Amino acid sequence: MHLLTHLNARLSRWAMYIACVCLVGLLAVVVYGVVLRYVFNDAPPYVEQVALLLVISVAMFGASAGVRDAGHIGLDSLVKVLPPKAQFWCKALVYVLTIGFAIALIAGGAEMAVSTRESTIPTLGMSEAVRYVPILFAGVLITLFSLEHLAAQFTDQKVVPSWH
Repeated sequence: MHLLTHLNARLSRWAMYIACVCLVGLLAVVVYGVVLRYVFNDAPPYVEQVALLLVISVAMFGASAGVRDAGHIGLDSLVKVLPPKAQFWCKALVYVLTIGFAIALIAGGAEMAVSTRESTIPTLGMSEAVRYVPILFAGVLITLFSLEHLAAQFTDQKVVPSWH
């Protein structure tokens, strides 16, 4: 458990760093595109595609870091009124369902990457499969982070958030 916690804490921080860098990049690309479009009347064709890749990256890496730090949406008010044993099993069920969602992300992302690998992003000249790389990484990270939470649940330990 200690090794998984140490690894996940590091991975979660890196996921958040990547999300932050992508968010700053998104801001820069959009401002650049707007200035060129409305000031110089010369819109670069690649801005929209780069912005889309950055949005996907921000969402996926940010969401995975949120899973590690238990920042996802929950119905705590409902669970808190249940008896302790039911609370335990509700939390365990949430982690199992989250793992199922992460596996679906991996499977769906891999299927889409394979099916679009021959196509290219028109203005960037790279494979459409690149769009699905953040989704695959997020699926793996969410699986690891949920397994850690599940193991902590059954060993009566707490997962210390990466951003404490």
